[in-house]
Amino acid sequence: MAKKKATKDYVFAVGRRKSSIARVRLNQGRGQTLVNSTTVEEYFKDVDASTKLWSKPFQVTKTEGKYWVSAKIAGGGKKGQLESLVHGIARALVATDSDAHRLALKKHGLLTRDSRTRERRKVGTGGKARRRKQSPKR
Repeated sequence: MAKKKATKDYVFAVGRRKSSIARVRLNQGRGQTLVNSTTVEEYFKDVDASTKLWSKPFQVTKTEGKYWVSAKIAGGGKKGQLESLVHGIARALVATDSDAHRLALKKHGLLTRDSRTRERRKVGTGGKARRRKQSPKR
């Protein structure tokens, strides 16, 4: 006999920034927000203004204390990971109640995927993406 599939009690969303990807689970109720099995404050302790930035989607939609987050983040640096977490939380909030949250989050630019990424290095250049080889002096 096949096992019954458990109903999920969370909303899933993916947030991206530069080369980091955040897989976010938004759970209803009170709880501690976890990133890669550690608290958000501990994980982003080196990033300036991290406590204000990760909770911005909740402040904008006036849902502070109604949800808690569990996220797995991979790739990139801490700042890019933080911004991908914010993008993922915003997308998850829209999935919970699209009509109420979409306009507020869009107005603050939290739903827009920032497409700026690192430029690839070109062949024949002197090292970096846009650097040219030095011309002969004589």
